Amino acid sequence: MSSPTGPASGLPVRMPRPRQPGRHRRPEPLAAPDGAPAFVLAVPGTPSAATRSLSEEVVSIARSELPGLDARIGYLDGDDGEFPTLTSVLAHAAQERTARYEQARAAGVDAKQPDGPVAVVVPLLAGPDSALLRRVRQAVMDSRVAADLTDVLGPHPLLAEALHVRLSEAGLARADRARLFTVATAADGIVLASVGGEEAVQAAGITGMLLAARLAVPVMAAALDQDGSISSVAEQLRSSGSQQLALAPYLIGPEIDPGLVDAAAKEAGCSAAEPLGPYPAIGKLALAKYTTALGIAPQQAQGSPVR
Repeated sequence: MSSPTGPASGLPVRMPRPRQPGRHRRPEPLAAPDGAPAFVLAVPGTPSAATRSLSEEVVSIARSELPGLDARIGYLDGDDGEFPTLTSVLAHAAQERTARYEQARAAGVDAKQPDGPVAVVVPLLAGPDSALLRRVRQAVMDSRVAADLTDVLGPHPLLAEALHVRLSEAGLARADRARLFTVATAADGIVLASVGGEEAVQAAGITGMLLAARLAVPVMAAALDQDGSISSVAEQLRSSGSQQLALAPYLIGPEIDPGLVDAAAKEAGCSAAEPLGPYPAIGKLALAKYTTALGIAPQQAQGSPVR
């Protein structure tokens, strides 16, 4: 029996665990600061239901990592109807911030007049694409809103992990090369396909080195938007001894016509994995760009072995 003061004699008493002092204590969960700028995901490409689903999943991951995050989606080629443009999303965020301040003052709250950026814009791009980034900058300028624009998501070890997962899902790579089993269709050479010209190829090459270390096979980057780049890299891989190639799109998805990947795989004479899509690392990296821009400590985003 229990008494008002606790369990009866002889029963164990569960006491609250004291907070662990010092540098080994668990960190407090990170939350968005009050009045923090909006997180705006800038989505390239032609809007569609699939693009919206992907973008919402990325934003959902970011929100789960940072409670209280004001996250929004703006489309470069939106219609301000079903798919709001980046310009209109930024303008709306500015209007809402001003309205909150005015409502607080009207209610007698001694609110501080908002200052600093209204939003932090994060391009949904794995690698640099100067043409698309110019359009993002122009959209920000057209909004006439103070907003910070971050860099693209890569290169990063988490993107190498995501590429590995997509290849393994397509049966083109071992899920874990430390385990003693084989995949009959596993590639012995990877063409890493990017868009954005030579700058994008160089950036993809950095992630490609990380992917090569994971797979223990050669990886070479090529440009989907340069004639002959894919076939040339495929030939180089075959000349160096690779017999079974695979194409890994170093792309999130919305930024290109889906047919480009299929055409590139045909050009290289190999099978292709799916684009990165809403892999969890994409949301984490996008959030890390946001928190870095604000100068708040992001949760550590590190790669992990694919199981």
